[in-house]
Amino acid sequence: MVLLVLAMLFFLPWWTLFASGADWPLPVFLSGTVVFAAWLASFPFLMGAGHGRRRADRAARIADSSLGMIWVLFTWSVLGGLAHLVLIAFGLGGAEPARSIAVAVAVVSAVLLAWGHHEAMRVPRVKRLDVRVPRLGTGLAGTRVVVLADTHFGPIDRADWSARVAEAVNALDPDIVVHAGDIADGTPAQRHGQSEPLGTIRSRLAKVYVTGNHEYFGEAQGWLDRMAQLGWEPLHNRHVVVERGGDLLVLAGVDDVTAESSGVAGHRANLTGALAGANPERPVLLVAHQPKYVGQAAAAGIDLQVSGHTHGGQIWPFNFLVRIDQPVVHGLSRHGERTQLYTSRGTGFWGPPFRVFAPSEITLLTLRPGSEGPTSERTEETATDTSNATDATDTSDATNSTAGTGVDDR
Repeated sequence: MVLLVLAMLFFLPWWTLFASGADWPLPVFLSGTVVFAAWLASFPFLMGAGHGRRRADRAARIADSSLGMIWVLFTWSVLGGLAHLVLIAFGLGGAEPARSIAVAVAVVSAVLLAWGHHEAMRVPRVKRLDVRVPRLGTGLAGTRVVVLADTHFGPIDRADWSARVAEAVNALDPDIVVHAGDIADGTPAQRHGQSEPLGTIRSRLAKVYVTGNHEYFGEAQGWLDRMAQLGWEPLHNRHVVVERGGDLLVLAGVDDVTAESSGVAGHRANLTGALAGANPERPVLLVAHQPKYVGQAAAAGIDLQVSGHTHGGQIWPFNFLVRIDQPVVHGLSRHGERTQLYTSRGTGFWGPPFRVFAPSEITLLTLRPGSEGPTSERTEETATDTSNATDATDTSDATNSTAGTGVDDR
């Protein structure tokens, strides 16, 4: 099945660019055919070397880039093929239209890949959103929650990018910072330098982290330990309670839904365990990597779930395939009578270093009490000058220590 899918991914772009009646000169046709044949033949070996036992980063970079390139070429070859069929139906077939379509597919794909690579490698834009939580106490009004997800530190060394993301988060002066999982592809030792800047992120009340599905391809417990070392609260089926203005908020987190099948001892999504001892009258912000966990969250009466995982599709039109597996691809949605779900498009990228029509984001959720009034949303460029950011280092150290003790919220 995998080989069949690969054959289709490579065959259609080859057909659109070099066959399909374009009648290119023989040297052009042969050169294109040889390139695509060699590309297809080498791809499984590069993917195996990059993501198998060897975990060779160089092979992974080539394989991942190839995957993104062929997906974009395949997508626009499909659209080009449909356009060609329309032209034929109107009696406008022939070599010239076929060549024009081939050139158009190549040019559009190249432009989208160049733009998509820029979008993937840049510091994400800040997406600001007000979220109304009816049970939120007035003392917590205006609480600023910054959401990171899917940083996917991987074969491309993005230590500098990670540092700039940390600066952008600190410039937002957050009360709470959430990392919703899929921190890296690889072990903590492999991605030590890329994860190090996460330790410089400041918050007034708490910094919390849960595992995503990709942690279970590497060392899930190792990443929980690494984040604790960097000053974060790993919410491994547990919760902490934060206080502001005399009101309390429960921050709960669960392991990814794939944890139980991973074979890692003691890991599974356990919402009952995460909420054990929490006052049921208090509002709850739940961090769960995958949006589809919202069914359990709604059944438990969670106020707000924060998730990632989808990347917003990352490379269009993959978002339509994501929707088959997940209830939401991105944005704020309501589930049941009480529960809201915010799904981030993610801060980084998985595999192919491209984002096409699915921009990355650093999310700033401002919590508001009550259920009335419009929800405001805007996206802005990330500020590069952080000189005016409030220095919350001292309060972060103190409040995170308090949160980690499991404050009695009864």
